[in-house]
Amino acid sequence: MNTQNARIQKILTQMNVQQIKTNMKMKNVIITSFILALVLSSCADKAQAPAPAAPLLPVLAIQNSDAVTDAEYPASIQGTVDVEIRPQVSGNLDRVLVDEGAYVSKGQTLFKINERPFREQLNNALASLHAYEAALINAQLEVDKLTPLVQNKVVSDYQLKTAKASQKIAAANIEQARAMVASAKINLGYTNVTAPVSGYIGRLPKKQGSLVSATDIEPLTKLSDVHEVFVYFSLGETDFIKFKTQYAGNTLGDKIKHLPPVTLILADNNAYAQSGKIDMVDGQFDKNTGAITLRATFPNANGTLRSGNTGKIRLGIEHNDAILVPQSATIEMQDKVFVYTLNKGNKVNKMPITIIGKSGTNYLIGNGVKSGDQIVLSGIDKLQEGQVIQPQKSTAEVAQIINKK
Repeated sequence: MNTQNARIQKILTQMNVQQIKTNMKMKNVIITSFILALVLSSCADKAQAPAPAAPLLPVLAIQNSDAVTDAEYPASIQGTVDVEIRPQVSGNLDRVLVDEGAYVSKGQTLFKINERPFREQLNNALASLHAYEAALINAQLEVDKLTPLVQNKVVSDYQLKTAKASQKIAAANIEQARAMVASAKINLGYTNVTAPVSGYIGRLPKKQGSLVSATDIEPLTKLSDVHEVFVYFSLGETDFIKFKTQYAGNTLGDKIKHLPPVTLILADNNAYAQSGKIDMVDGQFDKNTGAITLRATFPNANGTLRSGNTGKIRLGIEHNDAILVPQSATIEMQDKVFVYTLNKGNKVNKMPITIIGKSGTNYLIGNGVKSGDQIVLSGIDKLQEGQVIQPQKSTAEVAQIINKK
């Protein structure tokens, strides 16, 4: 009986194991079928999803055109007259009659030097003159006395000749005395230090009571006539060659007459209200800098500009058959500038360009693109190399997009 029960128990155990294996196989089949269904569903969804449309972007065909680029050169500003005011005679500075920065007129007295020593020198010279004038009268009387006596042979001719020589010496002494008087008057006049031109006074290092001399290293002050100002700037050799070749005229003087007005950019990067005219080119290049100096003259009636100011001269340079690209159509990456050109398959290529100037809102291109190439005007920040786009070539639509940007 026990043996029979053991057999039955074994059979039941085998049946349970078989059932478990069957159940596990069914579960694996179900899971596999479920995963396969998900994959097939995903593939079906992908097959049904439409491809993204190519972006519609404005495109411009590059054409050669004439342009004017602006080149800026550092400049220094000086008055038409910048003069040092120095004393002509030595003495104590009695009075200072102007203040620093004041506007003075030509001939106005600026400083007064103690005149007493020079007035006494004048008086001394006048006294000497009067003495020599009296000596001349005396010599003339002697000549007048001896002349009839010699004619009557009362005295010898030698005495008359001696008297006439003394007369000439007295006359020469008078001329010398008159020169001394004139010199003393000049020195006395130098005690009044006046303005040689109208303009603005600079700093006043010498104060009232100072001892001044014509040999002083430091001047009494500086005076600047700035009703017009000279603005000096320099061109390198290459720029100067271009500068000469683009303007009409056989000589440099003729070319200067045909030069357009120039603009002065002040230190705050704002343009000076009035234009200037180039009127001088230096005679030679500076051997140290390899540059040549030019001068432009600007009106300055209101005194806005002063000697010592700095700025930049903006010079327009003409370019014929230039290639221009809008700045908005460029992108800068790692110190290089690129544009996106369009090929026959409407695919874009990122092309590096060389910029040689700027004209308004356009770049002047040296290398990278040529006339006839098509470039993308906007939306370039989202483009990728080789991407296909739909070119928009309508002039009105392209202009509209650029204006919106």
